[in-house]
Amino acid sequence: MATTGEPTRPLALALALRYLRSARRDSFTRFLSATAAGGMAVGVAALILALSALAGFQRALRLEILSRTPQIEVDLEEGASPGEARLAVASVAGVETVQITLEGQGWLLSEGRVRPISLVGFDGAPPPVFPGIDAGGGPGLWLGSDLAETMSLGAGEVVEVASNRPGLTPFGPQPRVRRLVLAGVYETGRTEQIARVALPLSDAEALLGRGDYNLLVTTGGLEEAIEVAPRIAAAVSNQTGVRTWRDLNRALFFALRLEKTLMFLAVLLIVVVAALALVSDLTLLVAAKRRAIGILGAMGASPGLLLRAFLLLGGLLASSGIVAGSLLGLGGAWILDHFRLIRLPSAVYFLDYVPFVIEPVDLVLVVGTTLVLTLAATGHAARGAALLSPTEALRR
Repeated sequence: MATTGEPTRPLALALALRYLRSARRDSFTRFLSATAAGGMAVGVAALILALSALAGFQRALRLEILSRTPQIEVDLEEGASPGEARLAVASVAGVETVQITLEGQGWLLSEGRVRPISLVGFDGAPPPVFPGIDAGGGPGLWLGSDLAETMSLGAGEVVEVASNRPGLTPFGPQPRVRRLVLAGVYETGRTEQIARVALPLSDAEALLGRGDYNLLVTTGGLEEAIEVAPRIAAAVSNQTGVRTWRDLNRALFFALRLEKTLMFLAVLLIVVVAALALVSDLTLLVAAKRRAIGILGAMGASPGLLLRAFLLLGGLLASSGIVAGSLLGLGGAWILDHFRLIRLPSAVYFLDYVPFVIEPVDLVLVVGTTLVLTLAATGHAARGAALLSPTEALRR
């Protein structure tokens, strides 16, 4: 006769819940369970905080670097006509703007002070790799804000720019120097190693000579630039290389990925130790319930049923630690980032505080890896319970 009442649970789950309640009544088993769950919580929280801090740093660094990196850079052959190459690139579908640039090294001189600089000549308005200049910023000499502050220079002042490429005259090699009016300043990035100076292409040609021209190309976005680059390479015959923002920063991006991977593996050791504690807990529980397991086997419980029961038991013991660690890590990351609690010396780092960014992929990776380690740890004890002979268990 069918009975009404509470719905019956699957037998494996019922056994797991029963053994979980009995584990809580034994002081030593309860201690091991708390140690395993606490280790899981600490490990998961540490992983989330470490990866979110790295993600925050790396996102800020990418934004800083990419704001000063062209989407696409086309290196032209020596002697190639930059005007013809620009027309060829401009005709490619997906290209929005094309600018001719000429780069070299030199010095900035003002009132007896000298600073080494990187010269970037451009045609038209200053290129987008110099952020902070209004769209209406006209041609002229543009200095970084840090360099302008260091040398106490402002718009309208006259400075001298010298090139490291001397010019040949009847009197021998002579330095190339031009007096230019400062048009304004742009925002200097904290990651820049040498001060950059933007100046009109005609002045750059007078200082550096004609030759090593490049084209700076902008498209609809960073991902669009990856798709447009092969078409540009096919359209321009007199180029020696077409490099995207990804190619220009390939070494940096590889280093960031390697750093994140090594950090994840290092902090994951906390979870591994907690998983070993979980193995000890389940092994002790199997030893304590050896006779009960033997009775279940004698009554017809299959090894598969016992295996599922102890796998569920291990999952229940670890789930509290995983949930608590996830909440602790997410909450801690939000508080640390929102209130900017970890400050950094701005003179040393390019940020004033440690940013924390939670990326869904990282969260899924942390929880998924912890669950896999939990199942691997509980599998050892669960197999021992499943393979336990009822005769041997009842004999002892």
